[in-house]
Order: sequence, then C-alpha cells, then structure tokens
Amino acid sequence: MVAVVGIPLLLLVLIWAPDWAPVLLVAAMCAIGAWELLRAVSGGRAGGVTTALTVAAAAAVAAAPAFDGPVMPAAALLLVVLQFLRAVVCHGKPGAPTFGDVSAALFAGLVFPWMLGCLVRLRLVPEVGKALVFVPLCIAFGSDTFALFAGMAFGRHKLAPLVSPKKTVEGAVGGLAGGVLGMALIRWIGDVTVGEALCSWPMVPVYGLVGSLVSQLGDLSFSVIKREFGVKDYGHLLPGHGGILDRFDSVTFVAPCVWLLFVLGA
Repeated sequence: MVAVVGIPLLLLVLIWAPDWAPVLLVAAMCAIGAWELLRAVSGGRAGGVTTALTVAAAAAVAAAPAFDGPVMPAAALLLVVLQFLRAVVCHGKPGAPTFGDVSAALFAGLVFPWMLGCLVRLRLVPEVGKALVFVPLCIAFGSDTFALFAGMAFGRHKLAPLVSPKKTVEGAVGGLAGGVLGMALIRWIGDVTVGEALCSWPMVPVYGLVGSLVSQLGDLSFSVIKREFGVKDYGHLLPGHGGILDRFDSVTFVAPCVWLLFVLGA
C-alpha cells in the first residue's frame, strides 16, 4: 500500500509539480529524519529546545539550494552556536547535554540534511533535473532490491553479522548488479524523456557500482546506530518500511555521490 500510494505521489512531486514542491518535500523528509535520529539516540525522549533547533536546521539546510544567499552557512552557524551555548549554560546540571548529545544534534541537523538534500540540488539542475533526481533513487532501490533477492537465493556468507545478520556477501554482489541496472534504466529513461543523456553509457557502470557501494554502506551505517541504541525502526511513518531513515538511509549516502559525479562531469 505504501508503494501504491507513495510511488505515484513521488513521481507527481518530483516531475510535474512546481520547483517549490520537491524542495518542500525533501525539507520535510529531512526534518522528520532529524527528529527520528534524535529520538533513537535519546531512547525515545526527543523533545524540547535541542530537538526543535535541530529539526528547524535540518529543514533549512535541505531547502538551502533553492534560495539565494547564505541560508546553509547561517543555519549551520546558528545551530552550532546555540547547541554549544546550551551545553555551556547547562553544564553540571541534571539533564545537561553531553558532547555526544551535541554531536548527534549536529549530525542530524547539518550532515544528514546536507546529504539527503542533494536531491534538491539534483532536481534543480536546469533541463535535466527532473530526470537526474531519480538517479540516486534508482541506484539505491535497484541495489536494495537485487541484494534482497540475491541474498535469499544464494546467500551463504554473512556480510556484517553483528550489524545486520540477514545481509550476505552474495546479496551485496547482487546489489552491485542492481545498482548498475538501476542506473542503466534511468539513463535510458532520461535519454528518452529529456532528450539529453544524463551521462555517457561507459559511465553507467561507474555510477551504478559506486552508488551501490555507498548505498549498502549507508544501510549498514544507519543500522549501526540502531544496534548501538537498541532501536528496531526509526519510526512508523511508512507502514511496512519504518520511518524516513529506514527507507531512505541508502539514498542519503547515494545522493551526494551522484551530485559529486555530476558536478565533476563524469
């Protein structure tokens, strides 16, 4: 049901809606993801000033590419200053934020939304943005899907048993193939729809393999956080999938890599 409703909605927002709609969507996703992350590392007690500041910064950082001016540096500086100011003022008092709390807030409010917010940067590229924004999605979802089925069919050797017991080396190899196929699919669709190639065909395996590698690393990285803090899912926003971080953990790592490859002209 999530796929039936979510995929058409995603297509509608990313392709046919005005530019402000995908910006708003990604900003909202980053704000929710920041809240999920703080909730996970705080044992479900996220709230108050720290959470409010972090969520607001996450939305601003994600939306910053759509605005002229120093939106991102201003949001980053404000979050850093206010978080450490609170740590200084509350130091030694019950419930005072630790350096770990501050670090988690800065990751959730700055690093994570900058990474996932690269979807906005891709979407706003003139002429090809409406196709380019789907590159990290196709690579990540293709990698996830093929890794799942390859692992079910051929999985024998555990990949990272202490982090994700069900993932296997065979599944990871299948994920590499899925990443390349996902990239080939969006390369062909982009060529047909926007009339301009997103990248050369020889670069398709590069995008696919690099994207799949960082996609699987992203999945495992967010799983490490869940394991450390004893969390099963980051949220329940997407029934059957969990929260934003559960569904878009791999995309969070792929999006900036695709953006970097594109900027470098690869």
